[in-house]
Amino acid sequence: MPQRSYPAAAISAYILAKDGNRPHLVPEAFTEDARLTIDVRTDTIQFPQTTHGRDGIADVLVRRFNQTYENVYTFCLGAPPLAPVPRFEGGWLVVMSEKASGRLRTGSGRYAWNFDAASGLVSELVITIDGMLVLPPELVPPAMAWARALPYPWCPLDLAESTMPALAPLQDLRTLLRQRDGTTAAA
Repeated sequence: MPQRSYPAAAISAYILAKDGNRPHLVPEAFTEDARLTIDVRTDTIQFPQTTHGRDGIADVLVRRFNQTYENVYTFCLGAPPLAPVPRFEGGWLVVMSEKASGRLRTGSGRYAWNFDAASGLVSELVITIDGMLVLPPELVPPAMAWARALPYPWCPLDLAESTMPALAPLQDLRTLLRQRDGTTAAA
């Protein structure tokens, strides 16, 4: 039985596993029988709608994801939960590049996490992808400089927005971020 941890530790383990192509960290994030649902609201990225089990989640969100993308920075927008909670919701922002084309990918959406009471690990995750921009490769350097300067993986929404490079192609991302309505935890 894993040692009980706060949900923030499980969420951070997921982010580090996905962004760093580290499937060995997935057991620090998810229960063995965890369920993943992805609600994709854009045509610019594809994922299976439902995945069952820790191994399946590692395959979809870590191994296969990292075959296509690199330089991945995923930010949970807001403050982490500081105590055990059964449910936690919040916005996210991703900045990454495509391996094959070198194009910039950036998008945002929401996470809805449910946690196992005994272990503190994620028992269910719903990822909503509200938008994913595909932008020219020449935007990768300023976008990566911006991402590297943000606190990782927990970042205040206002900081992400206020420090975003003033580049016209990023206006749609700015609009997506303004749609985010904060972070909530259920006690």
